[in-house]
Amino acid sequence: MAAPFVSVINLGCRVNRVESDRISADLARAGFCLVDPEDAQLVVINTCAVTGEAEAKTRKAVRHTLSLPNEPLVIVTGCVVNLHPDVLTDISPRVTAEPSKVAVVDRARELLSYDARLLACTSQGPAPRDLADMLGRSRWGVKIQDGCNHRCTYCIVWKARGPERSVPVSAVLKQIDDAVQANIPEVVLTGVNLGAYDAEGSGDAHVEIDELLDRILRETSVQQVRLSSIEPMDVSEALLKRMGESPDRVAPFLHLPIQSGCSETLRRMGRPYSAEDLLALIAKIRRYVPEIALSGDLIVGFPGETDKEFDATLEVIEKIGFARLHVFRYSARPGTPAATYPDQIDPQVAAARSARVRELVQRSSQRDAVRRISTIERAVLEYGNRGTLGSFHRVVVDDADVAQEGSLVHVCIDSLDDSGMLHAHLV
Repeated sequence: MAAPFVSVINLGCRVNRVESDRISADLARAGFCLVDPEDAQLVVINTCAVTGEAEAKTRKAVRHTLSLPNEPLVIVTGCVVNLHPDVLTDISPRVTAEPSKVAVVDRARELLSYDARLLACTSQGPAPRDLADMLGRSRWGVKIQDGCNHRCTYCIVWKARGPERSVPVSAVLKQIDDAVQANIPEVVLTGVNLGAYDAEGSGDAHVEIDELLDRILRETSVQQVRLSSIEPMDVSEALLKRMGESPDRVAPFLHLPIQSGCSETLRRMGRPYSAEDLLALIAKIRRYVPEIALSGDLIVGFPGETDKEFDATLEVIEKIGFARLHVFRYSARPGTPAATYPDQIDPQVAAARSARVRELVQRSSQRDAVRRISTIERAVLEYGNRGTLGSFHRVVVDDADVAQEGSLVHVCIDSLDDSGMLHAHLV
């Protein structure tokens, strides 16, 4: 019996990306053949509902997939399915909703009448290196946490993802050991609310994010660990101390979803910190990890955001000096308090504010890149001689060769070209 052709489409956040990789790996271990959507008999779509716009993109992705010449079956999973699956299953009888991502393989078998005698995803399958090659990854995401207990007024994620829960330490270490066995040089710790990690360790003790990082560094041989998005209020002194003490194995990078730089706006968002708190945190981060590169998320055009409030945000953004910043225009999400707030901002005003922030961050990103010239950093080579620095800047290592693709190397940064790409040489 020929293995069915399947494909996985990811929409949304970093956590979704990690989950989609895991679904792909599970399908491969179960004997399915991973292909492009155009060639697939069945397509899995991991959906996103973080904003109304994201949900609209999900519906568009489902319709586009259904229109492919092969007329594939579609399994939808993820946040939209957890909120209201009918908006997707009503599109076509070829769409099946599966709320449980771990059950996607069984659902695919069922829909394709695939012989269950083939390998199950929990039994022997392709070696981890084979899976890494299949997925084309030199940097591997490890999901350590899911769910959120916060109630930010613009956010629906807590409804879609449920309450906070953490992956046991032993399971995290096992995932990282698998990555090491696959010769993957960097793992990225991800979660919906990464800083809320709190899982059972040895005995009855609970392990928090800083302790987990310490366990990873002591008990695995992974070459580099990177933290993904972490809430500002969860960046503890203990975590920063561990990062600062391990510059040879922890990427000098943090992604902070600050959302605003104005205290009044933050209050209406339901965020538990002020602009002053943010600036104090940044000073502490740079004290412990001087070479840090900072990334972040920002919402502009939040209901009630005045010109004065926006100017306050610009001032804070300038002081922080982000290396990169994802700027989102506020999108009213039905079912959230902010969607009913008065003083909704005109979309053209929000667009203009977004452009101003992007211009500001482009300059600060260039400054952050320039300050790295003549310094030595680690780089993961992902595509030939192109890769990602520990600081998350993109880099071309001019004297690297194809044989070094997929490895972590030390480089000296030489220059910044007109396109914003750093150039470096091996050391």
